[in-house]
Amino acid sequence: MNLSNFIYYVIEDGRDERDMARNQKDYYYDLAQKEGYRSRASYKLKQIQQQANIINRGDTIVDLGAAPGGWLQVAKELSGGRVLGVDLQKIEEIPGVTTYRGDITADSTIEKILEFAGKGGVDVVLCDAAPNLTGNWALDHARGIELNRAAFECAKKILKPKGTFVVKVFQGDMFKEFFDDVKNEFVHVKAYTPQASRSTSAEIYVIAKKFLTAPIRKGQHYAVEIKELGASGDGIAYVDDFVLFVKETNVGDFVKIKIKDVKPNFGFAEAVETLTELPADPKYGNPVQQRTQTPLSADFEREERMPLRNTSRDNYRPPKQDEEDGE
Repeated sequence: MNLSNFIYYVIEDGRDERDMARNQKDYYYDLAQKEGYRSRASYKLKQIQQQANIINRGDTIVDLGAAPGGWLQVAKELSGGRVLGVDLQKIEEIPGVTTYRGDITADSTIEKILEFAGKGGVDVVLCDAAPNLTGNWALDHARGIELNRAAFECAKKILKPKGTFVVKVFQGDMFKEFFDDVKNEFVHVKAYTPQASRSTSAEIYVIAKKFLTAPIRKGQHYAVEIKELGASGDGIAYVDDFVLFVKETNVGDFVKIKIKDVKPNFGFAEAVETLTELPADPKYGNPVQQRTQTPLSADFEREERMPLRNTSRDNYRPPKQDEEDGE
């Protein structure tokens, strides 16, 4: 299916004035009219912010499928930073917001976004878009998921390390696979339905925080040599200079490991087989994970900062695998 043939972005509940006219008694429609927002959908982003604190002051934000601009208005209010809206449709001017007409699947659009964001990349990628609906639920769900994946692929190209991605998804039999794929690329992922969503709507928002730029992913297998021991006694191995903590191993061990969890700067693994030497393919054919164009930033939380290679790790204690970060 050629995505460019059907992606004409619309913001649900804010497509055009006729749609709004049919909802004159809608609470959030009335509130949007009163407070000067272009869409009742603005309150969905406000409620997502209250629930998950996705936007910080000064963040650089890109909204994919942004017309008519309700989310852009709220994003600018919350961030005060640089905000870009991308859509195939024209977006009427919003003070302090940049807009670009383009297809998010096109390389030229990605280039424009990166040109806007600069070397640092984007802090937050938003997508409240949906394809034109046909009334055929199976077809509409499949098209929606394909649009979600297009936004997801775009986000992976433009997000900085530890960035945030929020996307509207319509529930259906393809939802779980998409949700799991997003979980594989972020530390924290959850689904949330804001109060401003209509009770009759099947929409749900996937909120993904702390974009991973590690060269590994959960579930992959590697053959490694245990190089050092951490303060807790766990073995320490490396995959492309990425730190892995491996329980119940000792310095000098050759082991086949399975990745159990990945954080921005280190990961956890379990030994599944003892080896006498490293095999010819220690990565077991795992696909190479592409890091973003941006190196790890220096302002990571201390507990997630990679130990310096030329200093002792004796005092380094990684957080527990199930430790929450307070978000």
